[in-house]
Amino acid sequence: MRRIEQINELLKEKLAGLVSREAPLENGLITISYVDCSPDLRNAKVGISVLPFGLSKKVLARLKKHRSDFTQVLKRETRLRQIPKIHWEIDATEQDASEIDEILEKIKKETADKKK
Repeated sequence: MRRIEQINELLKEKLAGLVSREAPLENGLITISYVDCSPDLRNAKVGISVLPFGLSKKVLARLKKHRSDFTQVLKRETRLRQIPKIHWEIDATEQDASEIDEILEKIKKETADKKK
């Protein structure tokens, strides 16, 4: 189990560098939020967070297009015998948290207005 955690961290670090070099986003930010390798190390779910959130689909398509390029670089830059197949997915945690904050602020304001 510890080995998979180490591989997750290694891939997260390497992919973050690759994404910033090979698929930068003008006027935006792409963050690798997690890597979750399967126990057999054949597949890895890679969560990305994109700001502004509206560009997420565009970024996801670009990353999927470059999947094999990233795999080749990972083969060169790591000593892993097998590079997991990367499955990109949007991590909407930041977006969800932002929406919750907005709702809470709205409720807070409405409550304050009713007390007046």
